[in-house]
Amino acid sequence: MNDPLRHFDIENPELPKDIKKAAMTSGGYPYEEKLDADRYKKEMHKLQKQLVLLQAHVARTDERIAIVFEGRDAAGKGGTIKRYLEHLNPRYNLSAALPKPNSREATQWYFQRYVDWLPAGGEQVLFDRSWYNRAGVEPVMGFCTREQTEHFLEEAPFFEGRLTKDGIRLFKFWLSIGREMQLKRFHDRRHDPLKTWKLSPVDLEALDKWEAYSAARDEMLRRTDSAHAPWTVLLTNDKKRGRLNMIRRVLSQIDYAGRDEAAIGEIDRSIVMTAPQFLEWNREQ
Repeated sequence: MNDPLRHFDIENPELPKDIKKAAMTSGGYPYEEKLDADRYKKEMHKLQKQLVLLQAHVARTDERIAIVFEGRDAAGKGGTIKRYLEHLNPRYNLSAALPKPNSREATQWYFQRYVDWLPAGGEQVLFDRSWYNRAGVEPVMGFCTREQTEHFLEEAPFFEGRLTKDGIRLFKFWLSIGREMQLKRFHDRRHDPLKTWKLSPVDLEALDKWEAYSAARDEMLRRTDSAHAPWTVLLTNDKKRGRLNMIRRVLSQIDYAGRDEAAIGEIDRSIVMTAPQFLEWNREQ
């Protein structure tokens, strides 16, 4: 795509029709229309009631749940986390979005500052980006060396193995969007005064690094997908479908009092994949 930055001229708020038309089905997304809003609200309400029951189970059993959200900018990570936590007690259900490491943190063991945010008994922590910065944003944007990324890719499965062996339930989600959809969402942010804070110079610079991000993502999925900490890939061109299926995935993996299979519903396997399934599907696109 030639010069994607030309679509962010503040004086030209119109997104080209070809990009707008292609956005929904970009990247091989299987639906041409968004999920009906009324249906979404009904299904989300049922799922959020199940999350309240899960919260009670976590508190009663001292369960510890950590959920990692990764994906390209504008893939829908923040909105998904918001809906998951919307009706839960914020004292025990937390969102962790760590800023750039300070000078002291930069000299620590790489995983150290994330360890401080891991859940205690009775808690859920949702990471809006995580230690996987070292496998995506940092190498693509030149914030770390290839050697540092290589060391991370070797060490991450062992680190996560120690977490899960100690009893932490670890869920890892990669949210995937098409290129035209990312452009559309960036354009919307650029021209909405309530959303401009979501669009950083790094985000815009990343537009020209689409293929580099794709290569980094694929290597990360191949090397850090494991039996004890598998990746789940969500296609999120439609944020509504993505949010519902993310919550379904978590609820389907935990046995808790009051669990209602009908309320949880079926996971949509056309937009929810394992890492090997996604890598194979992506090669065929």
